[in-house]
Amino acid sequence: MTHLRTIMIEELVRRNYSDATHECYIRAVEEFAVYFKCPPDRLGLEHIRIFQAHLFRDRKLSPNTVNQHLAALRFFYVKTLHKPWNTAETPYPKRVIRLPKVLSPDEVALLIDSAIIPFHHVILMTLYATGVRRAELAHLRVNDIDSKRMVVRIQGGKGLKDREVMLSEVLLKTLREHWILHKPKEWLFPGGKWHTSSNPITPKVAWQACHQAAKRCGLEKKVHPHVLRHAFATHLLDADTDLRTIQMLLGHSSLEQTARYLHVSKRRLSAAVSPLDSLTLSNKGINPDV
Repeated sequence: MTHLRTIMIEELVRRNYSDATHECYIRAVEEFAVYFKCPPDRLGLEHIRIFQAHLFRDRKLSPNTVNQHLAALRFFYVKTLHKPWNTAETPYPKRVIRLPKVLSPDEVALLIDSAIIPFHHVILMTLYATGVRRAELAHLRVNDIDSKRMVVRIQGGKGLKDREVMLSEVLLKTLREHWILHKPKEWLFPGGKWHTSSNPITPKVAWQACHQAAKRCGLEKKVHPHVLRHAFATHLLDADTDLRTIQMLLGHSSLEQTARYLHVSKRRLSAAVSPLDSLTLSNKGINPDV
């Protein structure tokens, strides 16, 4: 491990950044150095501008992903090297806000039933029943399942915030069967080939569970763990759960983040009537004879 990498990790740890942010920031700085074949502390804002153009032009990355790279490089220069950073010379691209992709309840059921192994089946059920992120799922502990209060504790979620979500009766039954089969001691989902490791699974396992199940059942939509999180939120909204409650269950810092699900809620959309239907038209079709 290089001296610069060590210092950067120390700065990230001191600020209590999450493991996911550690990995993302370190990888971004490494890619920057590899692109120019030069140690990153010898590169400046001119190189960052060139690299930013490379991310857009050659790697075809989205504006949001490019923003992540810039945030990592800014942290490296400002917090690790203690160098100035001019946002006017390295502007952040405008963020793209896209509507979440949502599966119907039938598609969710099909996906869960198509898990290739029982371990993946439990993972998919937990993702949908709790709305957790894949990194949060990977770090669930056995004692996070509180069957007396019927809640699941999410510790150290995004932004290092704790929260609780409801524990489904169906999920509890499945988790008990999972425990009998694997006997997990600390981590709810142990890693290793036979899931007996003292370490938890990596978040990639949740991604694989979704990808393989979607491929097996022939879902044309691109499915990943966050799609089940979107389905969790949207289906709660369709069931008349208030937006504030959904915000708390998802662990969103602002209601604005949660409000985007209003745009994809089937119940909300079907409740509105198009103004076209209230018009009296002399000819409602292009060809009256058809």
